[in-house]
Order: sequence, then structure tokens, then C-alpha cells
Amino acid sequence: MAKQKVVTIEDRIPKLKQRRKQKANRRLIMYITFFFLLLSGILYFQSPLSKIGDITISGNQNISSEQISNLSKLKVGTSFWKVDKDKVAENIKEHPEINEVTIEKKLPNQISINVSELKRVGYISGTNGFFPILENGKIIEKPQTSGSKAIPVDAPILVNWSTKALKLLSKELNKVQPSISKLISEIHHTPTEYDPLQMTLYMVDGYEVKATLRNFAENIKAYPTIVSELDPSLSGYIELDVVPTFIPYDYESINEEEELETNEGEG
Repeated sequence: MAKQKVVTIEDRIPKLKQRRKQKANRRLIMYITFFFLLLSGILYFQSPLSKIGDITISGNQNISSEQISNLSKLKVGTSFWKVDKDKVAENIKEHPEINEVTIEKKLPNQISINVSELKRVGYISGTNGFFPILENGKIIEKPQTSGSKAIPVDAPILVNWSTKALKLLSKELNKVQPSISKLISEIHHTPTEYDPLQMTLYMVDGYEVKATLRNFAENIKAYPTIVSELDPSLSGYIELDVVPTFIPYDYESINEEEELETNEGEG
């Protein structure tokens, strides 16, 4: 049987001392690290870096950045870490034209606000200016921007529309392509005995269009093609129906005269 080597306590003492020293060093490093982290944290929260340093606002077109900033209730110099993103978004969405809000906190101390607005599909004229109509049919009861008495160019002016019909019109206008929508200057509600949703459009290029509200967004797609094929010297209006038709004003006058002569003959 082989003899086992006997390790005396004197041989083990240097190794035990080395292990204890290494353990003590690790503990010291841990304490020093913790101390510096604690000190860094105290210094950070005492420094301007822990306060909101910059607030950026994007996505807004009709609502001013100042309005959104005021609604957010955020201020430069207040605590960056106490910002409740959900609460800030909720505050901003109190504005009737705001659809969605995204809040992002960017280190070290920046707040980014991105908003999505409800589309303005039209305006109605009032004594103090023009009031926006949103895609959901809601009327903004007071002009939202300075210079509100100026005639708006980003959406048509709507004339003689009831609240119920206005909601239907708003839904259709929201589906109209922007390239065509910007060609419409005014939309008048001109109901007839046969069609209570009949309307007359006045276009920026000078043409007059008669159409029904039903499937309007689909029917108006043909307008650019129709106009491109018209003789500019002719004066008349476009009737959007199953088959879009250009009707000269002279033709309409002739029909009225013939109808009048017929009635006189019968009399």
C-alpha cells in the first residue's frame, strides 16, 4: 500500500493566508465600487442631468408646439425620472384634434413627444373665422390658429350642411385622395326632391361639379381624367353619376326654354 503524503498545518498556513487576503481584497473592491456608485448617484440627482433638459415635439401640423407643450404640463428643469409617460399622453389627448400620442424618454435628460392629429376634412364659416371639421365629423368650436379669418386652403369650405349630413360628408372626404381634395374649393349642400344628399362642388380650376354624397370618394376619382379631356373653351358643369357627364350651361338653358314653350303650348 502506497504511503499518503501528509500535509502539515504549517504547509497550509500560507495558502490560507493567501485565500483570506484575496477574499478581503474582493470585499474591499465591492465596497469601493458600491461607494462610488452611491456617490455617482447622489451627484447625478444633484446635477442638471437629472432634470429635463430638452422637450422636442413632432408630428403636429395644425396644433402649435406651444399648445402641446402646455397640455403636457412638462417643464424644462423638473425631474426627468418623475415623468409619467401615460399621464403626459393623457393630458395631451385632451385636445380634440389629437388622435395618438407617443412619449419617449431619452437619456440623459430629453423628452420626445410625437403626436398624430385627426385630419381636417373641411371648414365651416363663422362670424369669427373658419372652424375646422375633423374626419370624425366633430366641429372645432373656435378657430385654432392665429389669422383664422384667412380663407383656408388645406381643405374645402362646407356650406349649408346639417350636423347629421356633415358627419356623412366627413367620412367620405376622409377617403378622398389628397391630390383631389386640394382641388375642391367649396362644397354646398344642394338637396333635391329626388336626392336629399345632392351637393354642388366648386373647384379651384373653375369647374362646377354636381354629385351625390353616396360613394362620393369613389366617384370623384374620375375628376382629373374628365377635366383633362374637356375643351377649356366650353362652359358648363360636370355631373358625377354612374357615367360622369359634362353638361354645357347652354344646353341646360335650351332645355329650360323648350320646357317653358311646351307648358305654354299645353296651356
